[in-house]
Amino acid sequence: MNLAEELIGRIRSVIGADEAFVPLHVPEFHGRERELLLDCIDTGWVSSVGSYVDAFEAEVARISGCAHGVVVANGTAALQVALLVAGVEPGDEVLMPALTFVATANAASHLGAVPHFVDSAFDTLGLCPLRLRAHLETVAELRDGQVFNRQTGRRIAAVVPMHVFGCPVDMDGLDAVLRDWPMVVVEDAAESLGSRYKGRPCGSLGAVAAVSFNGNKIVTTGGGGAIVTNDEALAKRAKHLTTTAKLPHKWAFLHDEVGYNYRMPNLNAALGVAQLEQLDTRIAQKARLFSAYAQAFRGLNGAALFRAPEGSVSNNWLVTLVLDPALAPERDTLLEMMNGAGIMTRPVWTLMHRLPMYRDHPRADLSQAEDLEARVLNIPSSAYLGARGGVAV
Repeated sequence: MNLAEELIGRIRSVIGADEAFVPLHVPEFHGRERELLLDCIDTGWVSSVGSYVDAFEAEVARISGCAHGVVVANGTAALQVALLVAGVEPGDEVLMPALTFVATANAASHLGAVPHFVDSAFDTLGLCPLRLRAHLETVAELRDGQVFNRQTGRRIAAVVPMHVFGCPVDMDGLDAVLRDWPMVVVEDAAESLGSRYKGRPCGSLGAVAAVSFNGNKIVTTGGGGAIVTNDEALAKRAKHLTTTAKLPHKWAFLHDEVGYNYRMPNLNAALGVAQLEQLDTRIAQKARLFSAYAQAFRGLNGAALFRAPEGSVSNNWLVTLVLDPALAPERDTLLEMMNGAGIMTRPVWTLMHRLPMYRDHPRADLSQAEDLEARVLNIPSSAYLGARGGVAV
């Protein structure tokens, strides 16, 4: 039996053999979604203000371990504004992993900043602090307490740790680097709502963070995002900028700077309130699914189930397999066979420096990210699969 057949059989032992096609991750609505949406319609509060916006902001902040939340139209907008309020300016460079979804780089680009790509760690799939330090020692210098790229002359203003598939980055390692190379930390927590690093929620590990509620995330508002922070001034500025920079007044339309219409409608926020009520249940279901996969893959040759390192708790947003290095050339064949068998399987994203718009951007040696790109696969991870309570054979 080849590896594809072995994987298909073991995955089917967990998710069941009765479904012709099993998606990678689907939205689920098992709570008060219909009730709260109808309330918006019945009361007429469907647009960009309303009680559900306020409630959703407060609850997202609480879950993220932060004092303040600002909900917006999508996760990319959240990260763009998070970078802006954190002090990133046009022409600055922003360090981020090459192994990330394109929105991470796009958010910096929308500000006129320059994504600067760094390598990833095998144990977290996220930014590698050791490789980051080595890179900075090669290309960076300190001037008046700020970090500059000696090769480009640009300021390196921020670093964006992105918690890949819900697994937290090694934040202690990153903090150690930043003691020598000071810059602001803006978390890309798009995929990590409910994940924790050494007891602290993702989203509370930097100056400010961005969360996503896209349709494929662990909870969804259809489309949406949030900025979370413990800094009241940053939160107020984020709220002001994302609501067209409009000054409070009984009737006048007064705006004091160029803002953004990134507001989340009350309808979407209502959906989010109902979804967050189910987050603990969904995380528990995903933990059961992960455990079933772990049992099913025991003794498997050729691939290993990725696990968050000790001290981290992942929300298990997407269950991940890592192929043995010798099998990297077979990745696309495995994808073809598994998807052909009705088991939706996806590779990790194309690395940012391979995309045409980012090909010439500054970057570190990316050999570990390139290795991971060739070997990482995601398999069906919907929470409902873990709700069945089945145990792998």
